[in-house]
Amino acid sequence: MNDLAELDVRTIPPARKHPTIHERLERLASGETLTLINDHDPRPLRFELEHDHPGAFSFEYLESGPETWRVVIRRM
Repeated sequence: MNDLAELDVRTIPPARKHPTIHERLERLASGETLTLINDHDPRPLRFELEHDHPGAFSFEYLESGPETWRVVIRRM
């Protein structure tokens, strides 16, 4: 199990959210996951990752709002 298991970005300023998430995702080894907790659907992040790193990450929604989204992001 990795020590990067969960990242709650609800209190991170918007301009720092994606850079913070990317920093954590870069540290994942193949097969490791990060559970992202956010106050909105992280769909734009998913599109960004699919564009910049096709096939490198998978997304699994555990909770889909309306107030909290929990998404497991796995490095393939």
